[in-house]
Amino acid sequence: MAMALAMGLLVPVALAQKPPAPAPPPPSKPAQPATPTPWSSQPTQPVAQDDLVLFLHGKIATNDGTSLPNDALVERVCNNKVLQQVYATPRGDFSMQMGSRFDSFLDVAGGPAPQDGVARTASTEGISRRDLINCELRASAAGFRSDSISLVALTPSGSAIDVGAIVIQRATKIKGMTLSAVPYKAPSNARRAYEKGLEAERNGKLAEARKYFEQALETYPKYASAWFQLGTVFEKENQKDSARAAYTHATTIDTRFLSPYLSLAEMAYEERNWTEVLQFTGHIIDLDLLNHGEVGGYVLDLDELKPAEAYFYNAVANYNLNKIEEAEKSAFKAERVDLRPNFPQLHLLLAEIFARKKNYAVAISEFRAYLELAPHAKDGDQVREQLAELEKLNRSTPSSEKPVQN
Repeated sequence: MAMALAMGLLVPVALAQKPPAPAPPPPSKPAQPATPTPWSSQPTQPVAQDDLVLFLHGKIATNDGTSLPNDALVERVCNNKVLQQVYATPRGDFSMQMGSRFDSFLDVAGGPAPQDGVARTASTEGISRRDLINCELRASAAGFRSDSISLVALTPSGSAIDVGAIVIQRATKIKGMTLSAVPYKAPSNARRAYEKGLEAERNGKLAEARKYFEQALETYPKYASAWFQLGTVFEKENQKDSARAAYTHATTIDTRFLSPYLSLAEMAYEERNWTEVLQFTGHIIDLDLLNHGEVGGYVLDLDELKPAEAYFYNAVANYNLNKIEEAEKSAFKAERVDLRPNFPQLHLLLAEIFARKKNYAVAISEFRAYLELAPHAKDGDQVREQLAELEKLNRSTPSSEKPVQN
């Protein structure tokens, strides 16, 4: 017997807000039962948890105390090969997640990515310390030379290593040669205006921030980051059309700068324009190294939360367009990269998917996971009622009709 869950429409959630209401009800005719994606698997040769390094963190600093360029990267180099890159913040801070394929060219251990449908656990993340023996960190920024930091002598603190500061210094310009232009290269006065805009925005001075971002763009119209930040200010001021125009302009300057695509996806999500949500999140996912064997030259510049957010929006859009298998695939990927986790509502979506597949046992576990992560959610009572209904339905379903759990 199929069960239609009375679930409210998923709505966008700001990163610091409470979880949104759960997923929308399925069509009156549920999908045919299908063999569920394997729920869990065990690693064949598990590495001891205390031997894993999960994060490298530190900062980039210039030797003369001047501001950092906007394109500063931190690279993990092992055996003379660049295996991973992450962007530093405007202040120079960085955090590199070990084992992440969102900012990696190839995992150090060379192992395959977890299979779709496998729930991610902390024990499957990270890299063994022995695999970092021949590795070092260095910075990469146009017009600068970087010191290197060997990872051999550093003492881990738990599962993280603080590498300290990677110092960079301006390269001497050779007569007759020029530095290569980079996508985020901007004149110094444009960068100063941009940084003032960031500070004003952080302090809640939106009009002042908008003025500085516009000044930066007057000086350097191809400043994609400034267009993006201008869009965020417009959005905070509830000027949706202006925000959308600014984000779109940023994407025309650099299609590999992914933050404006995510903002456009969020706006489409709020408007329940599922086709556009798929369009914008699809662009991000197309550049996701998890989906490609080898990518040579560019990596995602999103923080740890953003890949999960993109996959979550993609999953909800697919679900609303009745693309259930694609929704399940994206939801599992969101769950695997959601480190903190920030999206307990993922479990509501997965519960809905598995209930439609008549895999009530897994749906029950997803409801329980949601209530554990969000015990005081506004929809908690409704979810508990649905959980009780599923438990009753599961008990009444003959064992021969239940999907096999792998």
